[in-house]
Amino acid sequence: MTSSRVLVLNSGSSSVKYQLLDMSDSRRLAQGLVERIGEETSRVKHSPADGETREWSGAISDHDAALKAVAQELSRDGLGLDSPELAAIGHRVVHGGKHFTEPTVIDDTVLAEIERLIPVAPLHNPANLTGIRTAQALRPDLPQVAVFDTAFHTTMPESAARYAIDVETADAHRIRRYGFHGTSHAYVSRATAKLLGKAPEEANVIVLHLGNGASASAVRGGRCVDTSMGLTPLEGLVMGTRSGDLDPAVIFHLMRVGGMSADEIDNLLNKKSGLIGLCGDNDMREIRRRIEEGDESAQLAFDIYIHRLRKYIGAYYAVLGRVDAVAFTAGVGENASAVREAAVAGLAELGLAVDDELNAVRSDEPRLISPPSARVAVAVVPTDEELEIATQTYALVKGSDILT
Repeated sequence: MTSSRVLVLNSGSSSVKYQLLDMSDSRRLAQGLVERIGEETSRVKHSPADGETREWSGAISDHDAALKAVAQELSRDGLGLDSPELAAIGHRVVHGGKHFTEPTVIDDTVLAEIERLIPVAPLHNPANLTGIRTAQALRPDLPQVAVFDTAFHTTMPESAARYAIDVETADAHRIRRYGFHGTSHAYVSRATAKLLGKAPEEANVIVLHLGNGASASAVRGGRCVDTSMGLTPLEGLVMGTRSGDLDPAVIFHLMRVGGMSADEIDNLLNKKSGLIGLCGDNDMREIRRRIEEGDESAQLAFDIYIHRLRKYIGAYYAVLGRVDAVAFTAGVGENASAVREAAVAGLAELGLAVDDELNAVRSDEPRLISPPSARVAVAVVPTDEELEIATQTYALVKGSDILT
């Protein structure tokens, strides 16, 4: 029996998202979510491709119990983790540093390096490690593959990746720009090239991943040459709860004048800033509703969000020199037509425009929303990070001696 299935796990601090895919045809067999792990009211939602969604609540004490619940739900659909058709388990790992530039089969050395990177990804890497170790315990015989959010961005030149601080200090503390959302940027840049009828190495694309977390990337010929997030996911665009770019002296001012601690400032910039800090909402749908009712704080938050976004479009246009397409993706990018329209408004001299009718269309398919005469294509390309993780995982294990 051919082993062609890949289970993708995205382990958070109190949740596990998962998808099971058959890589013989990239078909999604099941997907689900376990959330509120460690609480009395933990929740499991499981959706098989050929069946009705099942939901239930109960106490799930830890990630081990969560993955056992996942295995149980998959088994009910004849898709159990003990199936010989399961080729590998692919894990999303947020931070891979400079060392991990491609998907990697996990061993003790890899685990140690992911753990060593916890100081630069304290919210994510510990949870990723927990998911990996739990999956290893459940299927010690199966290849476990780490796919890193940062890997796609390791092609950035040093001129883009380095901060202009003392080199010895930067190297001693691994301070540089790593970038995140890499699986999304990789998938969307390739899908955009395909939409244009080009090979990835022929296309220059600006990718705008706009969700609650948001990032931009400049992709030249399939390789990232710049991205907006940096040492952490805090840098760059205005986000749902994150400030994005900020004068570093603001931190010193808050410490010296505001009397705030480092932890308080961290919490402020990551959880109480961005859209929610500006207007009290981080849901773009609610912000647009408030704007339509004349809410000035919502309008200002939207304007600040768009101003930052347009700055990055212009900056990455300059970095690339030639742009074939600007691609919008993720929750806001795929669904907020007003954001897409505002982001390129006034950029006709750069060859950017959207067609009002095309922009208003709702679809799950990649599509162009620019007029046929536009010099630069504007596209909406739904991201599929789980498929990207599964694709990279399967390509690695299929091309190795791990599978028999």
